[in-house]
Amino acid sequence: MGTLRLFASARSAGKVIEFGGKKLTIEEARPGVFADVDVAFFAAGGSVTRALAADAVKAGCLVIDKSSALRMDPNVPLVIPEINPQELRRHQGIIANPNCSTAVTLMGLWPLHQAFGLKRYIASTYQSVSGTGAEAVRELEGQIQAYVKGTPLPRKVYPYQIAFNALPQVDTFGPDGYTGEESKMMLESRKIMGLPNLKVSATCVRVPVVRAHSISVAAEFERPVSVEAARAAIAAFPGAELVDEPAKSRYPTPLDFAEKVKCGVGRIRLDTALDNGLSFWVAGDNLWKGAALNALQNAELMIREGLLRPKRA
Repeated sequence: MGTLRLFASARSAGKVIEFGGKKLTIEEARPGVFADVDVAFFAAGGSVTRALAADAVKAGCLVIDKSSALRMDPNVPLVIPEINPQELRRHQGIIANPNCSTAVTLMGLWPLHQAFGLKRYIASTYQSVSGTGAEAVRELEGQIQAYVKGTPLPRKVYPYQIAFNALPQVDTFGPDGYTGEESKMMLESRKIMGLPNLKVSATCVRVPVVRAHSISVAAEFERPVSVEAARAAIAAFPGAELVDEPAKSRYPTPLDFAEKVKCGVGRIRLDTALDNGLSFWVAGDNLWKGAALNALQNAELMIREGLLRPKRA
């Protein structure tokens, strides 16, 4: 039976967390602690990855990193197991986890690419506040409560009120006018799908939803498309659940796909602006498929394929 160990900053070291009926004491994450660790999930930001990942790899520990620090490093595989699992075989000790909005988007886009050959896509995201962190969730809840009470709405995390609003900024703006989140969607999609020249235009928006991201996608393809064939491709894909019955108002929503393994895809229709185009809507849990679940799926697949073995029998 494997042993779970928890690491954090020196400030959190010594705290006790209960999980699975056991009490676990948090240890300080520092060089030298990875000697007996088989796989470490890094989820503390790029600075921690840059400070500790190399030490973990040197100790023979596989690092699965959630930060963006190494995603575009050509020597670090960026993997969604339903799309490019073969990349797991070429790791050099570190595997990168994709950005949340990219992962959810590709759960709808990849099966359509396999069916029709993707040329370009345009995406608008509707991203939940949990993508910013627990403090952002508390801010949304606090603003709603303050609104009901008629008191001033507290604001600290976002530059504008998030309750009853939509903010077209996720991450900081670059010199080209695109935010970091929007650039990640383009660059990560290219790397994960193996399409280095893929054209992508994204607008990422924060909305007052607690959990699960939604994305509106318009995509152009090489080969002739049809709604029927697109639905069949989505239904057959292991990472997606087809929810597409317009006559019954059935389509995916973030509430329906929070805490779900698969991402929901619906609103599939012929695009009226793009040649050989399809428009669709996808919703998925940013904390699961967009983050922790994808990392676990990569580790589980490596175990099944014999690519990850314990240091001790």
